[in-house]
Amino acid sequence: MNPDPLKIFIVAGEPSGDLHGGKLIRAIQSIEPNSSFMGHGGDSMKNTGMQILEHVDTLTMMGFSEVIRHLPKMIRIMTKTIETINRVKPDRIILIDYPGFNLRLAKKIQNLNIPITYFILPQAWAWKEKRVEIMKTVLDQALSIIPFEEDWYESRGLPTHYVGHPFAEQEHLDETSKDFYQRHNLTIEYPILVLLPGSRQQEVDKHWPVFLKTAEKLRCHIKKLQIIVGLAPHVSISPLPNDFKIEINARKAMISGTAALVSSGTATLECAVEDTPMVVCYKLSGISWIMAQTMTKIEYASMVNLIADEKIVPEFLQNEMTPHRLVEAVLPLLNIKSKKRKIMLAGFDKVRRTLGIPGVYQRAAEAILSKTKNHNG
Repeated sequence: MNPDPLKIFIVAGEPSGDLHGGKLIRAIQSIEPNSSFMGHGGDSMKNTGMQILEHVDTLTMMGFSEVIRHLPKMIRIMTKTIETINRVKPDRIILIDYPGFNLRLAKKIQNLNIPITYFILPQAWAWKEKRVEIMKTVLDQALSIIPFEEDWYESRGLPTHYVGHPFAEQEHLDETSKDFYQRHNLTIEYPILVLLPGSRQQEVDKHWPVFLKTAEKLRCHIKKLQIIVGLAPHVSISPLPNDFKIEINARKAMISGTAALVSSGTATLECAVEDTPMVVCYKLSGISWIMAQTMTKIEYASMVNLIADEKIVPEFLQNEMTPHRLVEAVLPLLNIKSKKRKIMLAGFDKVRRTLGIPGVYQRAAEAILSKTKNHNG
């Protein structure tokens, strides 16, 4: 064990990054108890004992127009971050996702010669491929959680290590399926539709009106359809029918669901892991959509289809995201004997096999500490 505490500065700017950050910190602490952490994150990271400078609640934003509106605030946070790193002089910096901020930070502190690990890499294969050139010059270590990324980045000159995907972890749930059904007053007699409108308020505001109309239309076909809404922290939904069940643990909702309507994001991959057939959709502001169309170069929006490199789940984006289309796509998935459902579940099996084995955070922690010790001599 090092006699001096290992000082690590971490930046996570979104709720998902905070969850990954919290688990990564605990894995590092299990190997190197004599370590301290500070930086930007949320409650998951704070609960490990990390000193939070900026909470993810103040950092999370979505779309181009939102970023521009918050620019003065983000410049202030960037300046404060650089000043703190300069003063504290950590042994290592860990950047988690959040590339708009994190890559700028990495460039600005390059002259400090502090080794930088990037965990959960920018999706440069989707857009802004030029980011790879920046990453090659500023990163000491690149750790990937997406199967195809290792080859993609390495073919462009960035040494990358695939540690496996966090969804490969077998997490313990504190509730049985029976208890979950009883708590929500559900029955196994009728299908359950899970609605996952997003993890950010801006996403939910765009998606919820369409989700609500879709659920209403589905009930014309399935009178006793049961509906659970996966509600992310710090997000509010309105209007909310009285018989819609709210669940803050989205994974529990997925496990119990017959099928799901999901806004594109990591939730699509989580549904695949839990064998919950789904329809994927997404809506941006008009200007953000136009810019995304000109800047992205990938064939699919959902991680499930990207990893499989084929269309396993249907996607309805922007103007295609209408209640009528969503109803047509979801209905066969609510029938447990339908052919579409069986084909989709077979596709999920293919995706799951690429996600690696449990121990993702432990492998990432070992790689980070090994690199740090080598750097420190």
